[in-house]
Amino acid sequence: MMSSRPGGSQWSGPVLWAVRVLLACFFAFPIVFMLVSSLKPDDQIFADLSSVAAFLPTGSISLDNYRSVFETVPAGRFLLNSIVLSFLTVVLGVVVNSLAAFALSRLRWRESGLVLSAVIATLAVPFETFALPLLWWVNKLPWLVLQDGVPVWTFGWLDTYRVQIIPFIANAFSIYLYYSAFQSIPKELDEAARVDGASWWRIYRQVVMPLSGPATATVAILTFLPAWNQYLWPLMVVQSEELRPVMVGVSYFFQLNVEWGPMMAYASLITLPVLALFLAFQRAFIGSIASTGVKG
Repeated sequence: MMSSRPGGSQWSGPVLWAVRVLLACFFAFPIVFMLVSSLKPDDQIFADLSSVAAFLPTGSISLDNYRSVFETVPAGRFLLNSIVLSFLTVVLGVVVNSLAAFALSRLRWRESGLVLSAVIATLAVPFETFALPLLWWVNKLPWLVLQDGVPVWTFGWLDTYRVQIIPFIANAFSIYLYYSAFQSIPKELDEAARVDGASWWRIYRQVVMPLSGPATATVAILTFLPAWNQYLWPLMVVQSEELRPVMVGVSYFFQLNVEWGPMMAYASLITLPVLALFLAFQRAFIGSIASTGVKG
């Protein structure tokens, strides 16, 4: 019995690492194929499909597909739009959802439990069920604009940036993640700060939020991904090409003859920001999800 344990521990490490490497390679295959194919012409992409060369940068390698992307679609404009829309949605979402979770977790009011239950219940409602009612409402909402230096009220948010940002700032899952993180912070810190004369705003800003870094990283990632991947909603509310995000640009490659090389290049361009964001915040993201799972 005693002699078998060292042997088991000796082999468990290499076996575990081998399994991890195999899983990493398995999940990386589509990304590697996309990146490699973005450097090849269409005929070589199909010629290499039957061999391991499909995952290797061999043959006629060039950046012509990336050049073709910017000639086929206004990719630069689409990328800039998605960066601005995603950034603003993330920043405003972190502020709004953390404030809502702070009110539910730290402030004492009688109906907080009922409100939290209602917020969590909205997670069961898919976006497609209220997309049309939401479209009707945003077409009726007012907005203050300047015309010849004079503020004038206009109605209808269609074909604007705000219609792609404001409806997605508040998020039930983000509120729940912040609520779980705030619940793990001792409330004695609040009492000590209140004794020192700190306001609730100062407690939120200087006590609670600095201790919720992993939750903020998780909310940032989970808010960025749907904002970056928006496709159905922009198709419904945006008509001007200069306001469209990157995902709508994918449809440009299916209008006539499909060119797979430029499409792979375009897919690589819109995938790399997501990978970079996840790699930058993966430790905090995994830590936050693990701690939330333990508590829940």
